Amino acid sequence: MKKSSLLFFVLFVSFSSFLSANDIPRTYKADVIIYGGTSAAIASAIQLKRMGKSVLVVCPEKHIGGLSSSGLGFTDLGNKRVIGGISKEFYEEVYAHYQNKEAWNWQPKTDYGNIAQGTTAIDDDLKTMWTFEPHVAENIFENFVKENQIEILRDKWLDRESGVKMEKGKIVSITMLDGTTYKAKIFIDATYEGDLMAAAGVKYHVGREANSVYKEQWNGVQKEEFHHSHNFGDRKISPYVIPGDPTSGILPRISTEDPGEQGSGDHRVQAYNYRLCTTNAEGNVVPFEKPENYDPAQYELLRRVFESGRYSMFGGGKIPNMKRDVNNVGPFSSDNIGMNYEYPEASYEKRKEILDEHIAYHKGLLYFWGHDESVPERFRTSIKKWGLAKDEFADNGHWPYQIYVREARRMIGEFVMTENEILGRNKVNQSIGMGSYTMDSHNAQRYITKEGYVQNEGDLGIDAEEPYQIHLGTILPKEKECKNLLVPAAVSSSHIAFGSIRMEPVFMILGQSAGTLAGLALEDKKNLHDISYGTLRKVLQKDGQVLEFSTPKD
Repeated sequence: MKKSSLLFFVLFVSFSSFLSANDIPRTYKADVIIYGGTSAAIASAIQLKRMGKSVLVVCPEKHIGGLSSSGLGFTDLGNKRVIGGISKEFYEEVYAHYQNKEAWNWQPKTDYGNIAQGTTAIDDDLKTMWTFEPHVAENIFENFVKENQIEILRDKWLDRESGVKMEKGKIVSITMLDGTTYKAKIFIDATYEGDLMAAAGVKYHVGREANSVYKEQWNGVQKEEFHHSHNFGDRKISPYVIPGDPTSGILPRISTEDPGEQGSGDHRVQAYNYRLCTTNAEGNVVPFEKPENYDPAQYELLRRVFESGRYSMFGGGKIPNMKRDVNNVGPFSSDNIGMNYEYPEASYEKRKEILDEHIAYHKGLLYFWGHDESVPERFRTSIKKWGLAKDEFADNGHWPYQIYVREARRMIGEFVMTENEILGRNKVNQSIGMGSYTMDSHNAQRYITKEGYVQNEGDLGIDAEEPYQIHLGTILPKEKECKNLLVPAAVSSSHIAFGSIRMEPVFMILGQSAGTLAGLALEDKKNLHDISYGTLRKVLQKDGQVLEFSTPKD
């Protein structure tokens, strides 16, 4: 062989090896592939590893834990005694962290107080804590991952158009936009959006069902139902640019659509926001910034709320170290009503636009509160002492990583949870965990009444008298649609029932139960739908899940 030919051959082999190592998409295999980086995903992975199964977590997120590590530190709780298993372990780790003096670097523990969502923040009897800083939650999840030797592949985005390969009613593999492919015997969709579920052809619902669909009372359109203070009530506030003049145009962020008949179904999704982590601790404050393209006209309706004599706009649950988990309060606040309808099924590009709009709206609202002359000076002065926490979300401008996806797609699975199960009207005979929080729906629309005033609609809070059981079928697609998929976050439930189920402690509970079912199916070499409930129940109880509960009588 000539020297030139030999050199070409060597270069060709070397270049081919480089391509194979770096440019040719890889294929990964595991017993179970979990798509998503939420708290439900981590609970599923922990359970599978404890059962001796191989598992890969593949997720779009770079930071794991979902809302639990992205600002929601004032836990939506309900009855803490129905929270068991890995979910309870998480709150035990929070408790253990804050037992250390070093954890209280911005305030003494004795100054914190002990108030959480309807209970004490620090429970010395159960050794749990229900309030926490975002970075503490993320560190706990990362420690869980390390301790259980869970492999996570981050910044991986499912090819939602053609990335799911199906054969004989099962998912064979899923492929990401970067070309990497993941093969498994069982898949778990642990995303808030239900992206894998949808791409696999499983049926789902977006929006509110009519009350007639599941014989409910609190689903669908709920005009003039004022359960909280997040509405205009009897305040007669004009929606028009020139008050009282319909010909002058409509103010921003008010719909001109017909709100719909009472109890009817629609496409509307309850509002999203960001759960900010704010502080007034000197030395840890990042001042609220003026966003690009700030337009004070977007907040004209808020000016009119002030003129009506109402000034509450933000609610802040106290979390450690002089911080607050800030949430929506009042008729015009951080909930960006009506701007998320497309989000559940939107492309990644469109979702990015929706997220950017929500961020701009939220930042503009904070700036408005601190600078607009319509805001009383005492409030402007007060908010300027506050800002984003410098020691949170440091690689994201101190802004939460995850928007609060209160609701997106909801699977229509083997069993649909409705208000009838949550309120105890219908019995659940295959419990895989329990919930107890109020059926809590945030506003879904802001519309113009027949009388010509502005009003919000969709904000509800309906309490269950007792904690309720969650049916196995809520995480299982119908067998004819997919035999090897579990869905512990975008669960099978009606809109109003999901308003209670969607709480982070419950997502971890359902994540663990999904992992348990997957592990048993692998051990018995059966399809998910063929595992007997009795077998599943025994393992769930052994691993600390609470499947039934009766409130002690006085």
